[in-house]
Amino acid sequence: MGNMGHGSHTSAALILVLFILLIIVSKGFF
Repeated sequence: MGNMGHGSHTSAALILVLFILLIIVSKGFF
């Protein structure tokens, strides 16, 4: 259970980082 929670937290952080990178890249291109 604890391991599952840790995994979901890590994936959420990864999604956040990817989203920010996507915004930065799109702003850089446009």
